Formats: sequence, C-alpha cells, structure tokens
Amino acid sequence: MNFYSTNNPKHSVSLKESVIRGLAPDQGLYMPEKIPVLSKDFIQDLPNLSFLEIGYHVITELFGEDLTKEQIKELVDHTLTFDAPLVKVEEDVYSLELFHGPTLAFKDFGARFCSKLMSILMHGEERNVRVLVATSGDTGSAVANGFYKVPNVEVIILYPKGKVSELQEKQFTTLGENITTLEVDGVFDDCQKMVKEAFLDKELNEKMLLTSANSINIARWIPQCLYYFYAYSRLPKTDKKIAVSVPSGNFGNLGAGILAERMGLPIDVFIASTNLNNVVPDYLAGNPFISKSSLQTISNSMDVGNPSNFFRLLALYDNDEKLFREKVKGFYFEDQDTKYGMLKVKENSNYIMDPHGAVGYLGLRNFRKQNPDQYIGIFLETAHPGKFRNVVEETLGLKLELPERLEKFMKGEKKTTPLKNDYQEFKKYLENVVS
Repeated sequence: MNFYSTNNPKHSVSLKESVIRGLAPDQGLYMPEKIPVLSKDFIQDLPNLSFLEIGYHVITELFGEDLTKEQIKELVDHTLTFDAPLVKVEEDVYSLELFHGPTLAFKDFGARFCSKLMSILMHGEERNVRVLVATSGDTGSAVANGFYKVPNVEVIILYPKGKVSELQEKQFTTLGENITTLEVDGVFDDCQKMVKEAFLDKELNEKMLLTSANSINIARWIPQCLYYFYAYSRLPKTDKKIAVSVPSGNFGNLGAGILAERMGLPIDVFIASTNLNNVVPDYLAGNPFISKSSLQTISNSMDVGNPSNFFRLLALYDNDEKLFREKVKGFYFEDQDTKYGMLKVKENSNYIMDPHGAVGYLGLRNFRKQNPDQYIGIFLETAHPGKFRNVVEETLGLKLELPERLEKFMKGEKKTTPLKNDYQEFKKYLENVVS
C-alpha cells in the first residue's frame, strides 16, 4: 500500500519511504491510500480473540502487501508484550488502562512498533538513521526506551525546560547510549517546530538520514488502533451505544481510534477531551481551527497549542467537517476540574487516575450527562498515576507506591544539553555534535 500526504493527495510514497521520512516534503502527514474495512465476522468474533490474534489480523489488513507473515508476527509479538485491561470504574463507565508497558504510558505501544518496523525496513542498509523527537512528556520516555540500543539508530529528543514531570524527564535523560536529549528554553510547540524545520531542511537532509518517532510518523500512529479493537472486545455486551473519550494533546491517539472506527469497529461517538489547550474542542463547537500558544497545566502531556494530527483527523473523515463534528464531540477542563474529578472518583470508586485519564473521564461524564442512559463509555487512562506523583498525592491526600521500574528511573543521573529556542542553533548541533 502507498501513503499520501494530507497536503497533497497526489504525493504518494511506499511504506518504507513514509516511515523513514516521517513527514512529507510539503509538511503534510502521511495517510494510507485506502482504509481496509474488516469483515463483520471478524468484528463479531473479537471477544473470542486474544490481543495478539487481533493484532495479527488488523496489521495484516494494513501492511500485508508490504510485509511477510513472519515480519508481521515479529512486529506484533514485539509490540504487544503487555496487557491493556478494561477496568470498571462506575456503572457503564470503563477505564482502558494503557500504562502497563515498560515506561507506564500508552505511547509504549506505538514506540515499540515503530522501533521494530524501522529495524525491519532498514535491514541490510549501511546508513544510520537519526530519529528526531519532540516531547511534552510521555513520548520522550516511550521512544527513548523503545529505541534504546537499537542498532544503526540514533535518537535525539527535544523537550521544554521545566515543563515535563521529574519522572518523565528521568525516563529519557538517564539512558545514554544511542539516546541524546536537548532541554529547550521554550514550550512543546517550539520543540515540534524545530523538528519539522529539520525534516524540511534540504541541506541538512543531504548530510544525514532523518526521521520522526512522534505520532506524525505512521509507524507510531497506526498501531495505536489495536487497543481500541481490544477494548471493544472486552466490553460487556449491551444494547447501548458506545462512546470513547480520549484525553488529547497532539491528537494522534484520537486519530488512531477514528482509524479503527473507519475500519469497521462499531464506536458511535468519540470525545476529544482536553485541558485548557482547547483548540480542537473550540473547533468542534463550530469555530475555525486556529492554533494558539500552549498553556502549562497539570496534564502536561496535553499542553499542545498546535496539534499536528488535526489534519489527519479531517482526512479520516474525507475532509467533511460536518461529519467530523457529528462523530466527535469536544470538552475541555481547567486544572481545578481535573483535580476535582480525580478526588471524586477516588472517593466514590476507590480508583486512582492520573491527570490525563481524569480529563478523559470528565469528558465522558459530561457527554453522558447530555445523553442520559444512552451510552456505555470508555475513557483512556494513558499513564500510571505514579508518573505524576506530586499532583496525584497532593490532590488525593495519600502517598503512592511507585512500581519498581519507575523507582529505578528516579535513581538514574540526568544527562542533557541545554538548547536555545532557535532552529539555527539546533541545526548547528546536529551538524557538529551528532557524529
């Protein structure tokens, strides 16, 4: 299958080129030229299938023209090494826990898939590939750990100074080896802008092979659709409609859910739940899409004012804005709302949410209030509460016990390089420091 740019459908490239390029030359995001529709028999049989069996089938439908059965099995086996349990929180409300991977965040799924697919596609090549990553938190740790010690791959992570949690920072600044980190004097959008400029810099690309492991890369984005199929397969049988609330920042995760729905998964409505960085809920309310400077919140992984994947969402709905607004509803919440939601769920259900999951829960709650008794709902719990220990402990008035692998990260020594918010400085770093 070929992949086209959201900015120019006539620009079409192979799987390998789309993965290694990451971003199209016209700054568009790559999309599959056709979205396969899965059989009704497969959808009905989902409750009888394991996570791995679901993965083999869905990835074969998407990449079966480009990869062998053995490569697909290797890819899925490497990706789905941990569970994504569906946990009942309230009547007709379920949490999809996506934090059981090595860095305890949902991005472990995409990062592991991306690193393995790149190694498959680059097999036999003598060139090194340099992976540039902008992170507002969890992407950095997931990519760093997913690509750690992968041969012929160097990873350079840009993150905003003072705007990621201490634990997130430790997870990607303490590894060393083929992982380099740059602490940017700016916000996430500045980091993302510099990465995009590097991909479009002809002079730089003539000197080195650059790619991305952010959700702009299809190898990071597409595999996230798998846990939507899995969540549906574990949902109790019901006559009610299904709503899925996705805490959203750069909107790759929501896009993956919509991809699953376009492939035939019967999800009736998606909820784009954000913090004060509300450009997409604002758009869904009927306003034009206008990017803004990002605002800092306690759900920092969603502090994105110019979400890259917005135009991918539109493309999934064939650029039909009316359909987009019918199928996706938007809500946004201030920090005080997020803390209130965390506290009330702990009090009522004894369930502990991280700030991002809490935003997802609140979006689902508000939507269900507007549509009483019509929907059973899932919200995505995208990170372990321990990754945001200070906020969670302060809000809930308790002390969290960190999983052993998180404690191990906290003991590591931070190694990072400060960087001005200036593209030319970044370019000079790539040319002179990275060998």
